[in-house]
Amino acid sequence: MTNQSSNHDVLLEVKGLKKYFDVQRGFFSRKVATVKAVDGVTFSIRKGQTLGLVGESGCGKTTTGRVILRAMDPTAGEVWFSHPSLGRINIPNLERKELKLARQSMQMIFQDPNSSLNPRMTLLQIIGDPMVVNGINNRKEVQERVAHLLKLVGLRPEYINHYPHAFSGGQRQRIGIARALALNPQFLVCDEPVSALDVSIQAQILNLLQSLQKELGLTYLFISHDLSVVEHISDHVAVMYVGKLVEHASTSDIFNSPKHPYTQVLIAAVPKPDPNIPQAQIDLEGEVADPANPPSGCTFHPRCPIAIDRCKVEEPLLREVSPEHFVACHLAK
Repeated sequence: MTNQSSNHDVLLEVKGLKKYFDVQRGFFSRKVATVKAVDGVTFSIRKGQTLGLVGESGCGKTTTGRVILRAMDPTAGEVWFSHPSLGRINIPNLERKELKLARQSMQMIFQDPNSSLNPRMTLLQIIGDPMVVNGINNRKEVQERVAHLLKLVGLRPEYINHYPHAFSGGQRQRIGIARALALNPQFLVCDEPVSALDVSIQAQILNLLQSLQKELGLTYLFISHDLSVVEHISDHVAVMYVGKLVEHASTSDIFNSPKHPYTQVLIAAVPKPDPNIPQAQIDLEGEVADPANPPSGCTFHPRCPIAIDRCKVEEPLLREVSPEHFVACHLAK
């Protein structure tokens, strides 16, 4: 994907990222298998844009986000990030001091606003603690900054001494967003930030994320299994299946001209808002492949309606079939 990663405005570039987990059993904890949660993922995100990372549950989306932020150490691969003071850095190679500085520019919005907020802490503590940990010890300055962030995400500054239980699910997610913005980051990993919310509240949070992106110049990796949400907020979309990227293109190309059979199935499954529009039906047999024991060749071939013998023995590489449209399929044109 050299044409995209060579641009000077690329903020994040992921190359061959892998994260494997050993499965151990027995009294002596012997290794019996290896789960390839993320297996050779490569993509890049331009400054100020949003990449939607989609796929079924268990495909490795969240693990990818956590490894990028180095909440988990990768098994292999590179994560290049353009930091305002450190320059272009490879996140997995950073020492502790540099990593602490880098993390100020890379934050995460979690999926569940109920479990991600400490019920024993006030909003001042929840949002202000990252500032204190990173050297802002002036209490008045912290209070003013927290009040500003609350207002920025659509909450009243007077709530600063309230606890999370006093707020609705949507308001709690706004608190989580304010916490993520506490250190003025450039890049946010949004891990299914609206999946736990009602549909009407989802729209409000998505609109908030888009307005914050424009106002603050933020860059997002937006992780979701809901393609209708991804279509609304993303500039580009990457589709994952069993730890691998199977398609990566602009949002319009993905939804108007999907090339990979798995992407076609996902898009066909999105409900149409107009009952007069015929709903496409693509039957998909079998279960998602086991990442601890993936099939040979293309991991999707046991479920693929158009698989040929070549798909069973030869793994397809992610290749460019049209400008900035990459597909891992032998039959893609």
